[in-house]
Amino acid sequence: MAIATVNPATGETVRTFEEMSDADVDRRLSAAATAHASYRLTTFDERAQWMRAAAGILDDEQDQIATMMTTEMGKTLASARQEVAKCAGACRYFAEHAALFLADEPADAAAVGASRAYATYQPLGPVLAIMPWNFPLWQVMRFAAPGLMAGNCGLLKHASNVPQTALFLEDLFARAGFPDGTFQTLLVGSARVEPILRDERVVAATLTGSGPAGQSVAAAAGSEIKSALAGKLNTIVYSYPGQYHAFSRHNGAHYNAAAAALAHERTNEFLNRQLR
Repeated sequence: MAIATVNPATGETVRTFEEMSDADVDRRLSAAATAHASYRLTTFDERAQWMRAAAGILDDEQDQIATMMTTEMGKTLASARQEVAKCAGACRYFAEHAALFLADEPADAAAVGASRAYATYQPLGPVLAIMPWNFPLWQVMRFAAPGLMAGNCGLLKHASNVPQTALFLEDLFARAGFPDGTFQTLLVGSARVEPILRDERVVAATLTGSGPAGQSVAAAAGSEIKSALAGKLNTIVYSYPGQYHAFSRHNGAHYNAAAAALAHERTNEFLNRQLR
């Protein structure tokens, strides 16, 4: 499908866009990975300031944004204005509440013989968002606002019939003050999604779309999880760039110490090979 704005009311092709080359995409993935290294260290107060600035831009430019959405996908202007207002509200909501939602959660230190125990939430990295056309601003914002406030970077693959909205979203967060590379749009077709998803610089994906689209994304994401099997003990190994993590699940009915020791030895061998 061509990447273009086609007015659904008239059938007129208003504007067409060239699909980004592999080199363009690679530069953007590198920019996201580079941005994440420093963006993850920003404070909630800094992110909230930028997010509130984004809300202000949405308020100030509501009519222009609504007209753009109506031209691209045909919703009424009244509905489009409401969508813009809803997105501004989401920006302000997560700006205000993200620090509370992601605060450290105390745990029972005495139970594990520690002076202090807690669960903490940390940013993952660049997240690929694959989004549909029907709510072209809101579908993205409900991912972008909490994701950016959590310290993650966003990579947007939007529907091919709403490219101007997709590019506006990148521009929105840049004008609001978010650092370069924090939120970027990828103008690519659906056939280009899988290799992007498999790229090691992309650590997670979110999708709103059809059942087949969900199955395709889930299959690609799931295949990146590697399992090492030994006897009746399964070990799931997954990686982030430069990091490897392993979790083991014992089958109680068949558990024995020798099998567990062998599994952990093999897991350690695998991790050592990956980290060399």
